[in-house]
Amino acid sequence: MNVDLVIRGGTLVEADWMGPSDLFVSEGRVAAIVAPGTPAPDGAQIVDATGRLVMPGGVDPHCHVGFTSGEFTSRDDYAECTTAAVFGGTTTIVDFAIPRPGEVPIEVARAQRAKADQGWCDSALHASVVAWDDTVPDQLRTLASEGVVTVKMFTTYRGESMAEPDTILKTMQVLQEVGGMVVIHCEANAIIEEDQRRAAGRGEIDAGHMHDSRSALAETAAVAEVLAIAESIGAPVYFVHQSTPAAVDLVADARRRGVRAFTESVAHHLVLDDAHYLGAHPERFVCCPPLRDRETVDALGEYLFNGEITTIGSDHCCYDTAQKETYPHDVRIMPNGLPGVETRLPVIFSEFVSKRGLSPRRFVEATAANPAKVNGLYPRKGTLRPGSDADIVLWDPAATWTIRTGDLHMATDYTPYEGMEVTGRPADVFVRGERVVAEGAFVGVRPTGRHVPAGAVDTTVV
Repeated sequence: MNVDLVIRGGTLVEADWMGPSDLFVSEGRVAAIVAPGTPAPDGAQIVDATGRLVMPGGVDPHCHVGFTSGEFTSRDDYAECTTAAVFGGTTTIVDFAIPRPGEVPIEVARAQRAKADQGWCDSALHASVVAWDDTVPDQLRTLASEGVVTVKMFTTYRGESMAEPDTILKTMQVLQEVGGMVVIHCEANAIIEEDQRRAAGRGEIDAGHMHDSRSALAETAAVAEVLAIAESIGAPVYFVHQSTPAAVDLVADARRRGVRAFTESVAHHLVLDDAHYLGAHPERFVCCPPLRDRETVDALGEYLFNGEITTIGSDHCCYDTAQKETYPHDVRIMPNGLPGVETRLPVIFSEFVSKRGLSPRRFVEATAANPAKVNGLYPRKGTLRPGSDADIVLWDPAATWTIRTGDLHMATDYTPYEGMEVTGRPADVFVRGERVVAEGAFVGVRPTGRHVPAGAVDTTVV
């Protein structure tokens, strides 16, 4: 066996198994999982993982890199986003190619995909459809042949990215043919617009009242409608950033009826609450859906333990304070979204594994294995089984530290988790067998990121 790297002395964590093991790596792929202490072949680099959890690199299913919405473009490029990603233990991101009005989906997707080689880790891509015309089916089939099988759609943001119900249905039908799936942002636009009209009438459309401008009912109403569309044609569907137990329950109930439906939650909805809108910088926490009340946040977290949450993403959107403060008086036009690609894994590990007893296996399942499966990237990503890419994180479960903006690597001047004390963090990170972070220091030599073509999505994950 030609082995060039050995990870020795750690506890291997997979979604379905964990235990003491050594890991042999050859030419960027996992060659073997072997018993602790198995003699290493001559010439292999040996890395001591004593006291570490040896986990597959995180797969972040929800990252917006250099994303433009309205007049604002988020601050990071692929090099910056993926640098932050690897420091946070993520070794694959799934980006979005969302067309602006008048743009052609396949052209936008190809342009975004071409940026992958600027990254320090690998990336996959969601395309997007906003409006239907006779060219869309062939565009979707061609994109699938090029390794893009998931398509982002929105039920809100009229005039920018909102798709009508018949467009959603037709897109689902074509994706069924190619093993793909719609991933969808669900908020009922009519309810949102009425919420905002009333808020403006009260003089409460500023960032400090964000949580009152987009109701939880808008989310559940849209989820129910999209589930009905998917169920009517037998199509799979993936709901991004679900923020309430009621929304998750709708998806879980549909799944029990045989609908292939999946819930993504994101770190900020699982940890942060709407009290942040009462603080000194409410604009920094403006996101859609908004942060919910503490009771809702705590209840949502319970779904990590019963398995109803399929994946955890970051919904990384790297605006800075200056952009956020441009229109703090009107959340209808200010940029929404939070930076989080670097903090996703440490925050979730600390809050749920360290503090609440979530198993490391379930952590890996929700943050690596399942995101890889539902995006057609498994078993190349999201696992350390032999043959997979050697994307490896040596996780220090006992490390305690405080999240500070100045210590992070995202291309912004704030983090929504400023001052949070956390337990657990990545110490060493390998991308396809090449170490890019060593004991918390960046040691990458050159960007080696590449686009990972997706195969058919795995809709049997739950």
